[in-house]
Amino acid sequence: MTILAIDQGTTGTRAILFDKQGKILSDAYREITQIYPHPGWVEHDPEEILQKTLRVIAEAIEKAKISPAKIAGIGITNQRETTVLWDSRNGRAVANAIVWQCRRSAEICERLKRLKLESLFRRKTGLILDPYFSGTKLTWFFENHPRIRRLAHQGYLRFGTVDSWLLWHLTGGKVHATDYTNASRTLLLDLKTLQWDQQLQKILKIHSSILPELKPSSGIFGKILKVGANNYSPLPSGIPITGIAGDQQASLFGQGCYDLGTVKNTYGTGCFLMMNLGKKLIYSNKGLLTTIACNDQGGPCYALEGAVFIAGAVVQWLRDSLKVIQTSAESERPASQLKDNAGVYFVPAFVGLGAPYWNSEARGTIVGLTRGTGREQIIRAALEAIAYQTRDVYQTMIEEIYHLYITSKRGSRKIPLRVDGGATANRFLMQFQADILGKPVFCSPMAQSTAWGVAKLAGLAVGFWSSVEELRAIEQPTTIFRPKMSAHFREKLYREWQHAVEATLVYGKAKKRRL
Repeated sequence: MTILAIDQGTTGTRAILFDKQGKILSDAYREITQIYPHPGWVEHDPEEILQKTLRVIAEAIEKAKISPAKIAGIGITNQRETTVLWDSRNGRAVANAIVWQCRRSAEICERLKRLKLESLFRRKTGLILDPYFSGTKLTWFFENHPRIRRLAHQGYLRFGTVDSWLLWHLTGGKVHATDYTNASRTLLLDLKTLQWDQQLQKILKIHSSILPELKPSSGIFGKILKVGANNYSPLPSGIPITGIAGDQQASLFGQGCYDLGTVKNTYGTGCFLMMNLGKKLIYSNKGLLTTIACNDQGGPCYALEGAVFIAGAVVQWLRDSLKVIQTSAESERPASQLKDNAGVYFVPAFVGLGAPYWNSEARGTIVGLTRGTGREQIIRAALEAIAYQTRDVYQTMIEEIYHLYITSKRGSRKIPLRVDGGATANRFLMQFQADILGKPVFCSPMAQSTAWGVAKLAGLAVGFWSSVEELRAIEQPTTIFRPKMSAHFREKLYREWQHAVEATLVYGKAKKRRL
């Protein structure tokens, strides 16, 4: 028997089959089209996401040379906050999905802030008013598309993050649901009651009828149902869908961060640091978000999160726009060959700055340029920026939860950073990350820890694995990068990074005044 994990991300969709030992039997991946209708706007075609998901499932099954009947359960992990709307009568999307990176609802956020409503949203949802989240994307749809507004009034409109969209279609339109982790990213979930909040729905002009049912991340969501002659699903009816989690929460679970105080960072398009808070509901005073994650039973617990918008994307920019490298992997060598950064700092605020700054007007800045600056210095500064931004968030997290550890034998200073994602293959970056943190960095041997996390959630729900203790026994040891840099030099570099960020923020303020 196997577990199927569907990992629907920002740039593509992956399907992985895992065996009982946690080994990957097969893996299939397809990129999805990025749509940029206006500057700062980002969209996906929901129909393309669905069709490519079905395609990678078929490819993974074919590669593994197994019968689909051998699949014990299915897990879905997804890009969070991306907003999909569809007509319940035919299951068709009524518009392109608005992607989490899209900034089109910025004015709606500013309007709510002027009405002094941010503290209300913060207290109830743990989030800030930012275009990042689904709620204001929904408001934008309703304010700009009369047809969508009419469908909502008629009771035919359905909303979901990408997990809900896939779940609806895989179950033949029988199940409209999501899990608590995805719901906690909508600006609509009350963190204390774990229910959709009617007051926030009213403020954002959202009809209750469009919202999915709420469920824990590990459990029976529904079963595969093939309906109609044109249903090309490679899966037979009856296989249960037993795990759903937003990508970062799935990664947290995949990294084994089941306990209070454990923290991970995923290096993808952006960086996403998340710390398990257990039953402790903590509201950040320093620009972090409070959200829902999974405990060791797959049920809801609390977490702190800090999002860095541009991480791996800066390496893609070096490759695709600046054309100073041909592949992302090529960035490691020139960075490693330099003895230092030559005073060059790169703040990749291409779409603003996320935690802990939350400045949507900031834009990318490179400081410290001289006549001697060349390709190698820019590449190194870009990689170092990923590590500096990670320290910004990690350090803020430790400050926020320090009081929880005053009496702890472990102590907050000893909390390691567990890491995963594509950029962890870059040994220069991982060593610099350990150096600039001054702490060991534990690099996961499971490159696909997001898919592994939701596979674990799905497998636990059907008894494929009996407990997290059984899972710990089969998981491979990590690679550890230990700091080698002196404390004095580390702090010197970090101060200079902070000066570069200040220059970026000054530009952002000036730009906002001009607008």
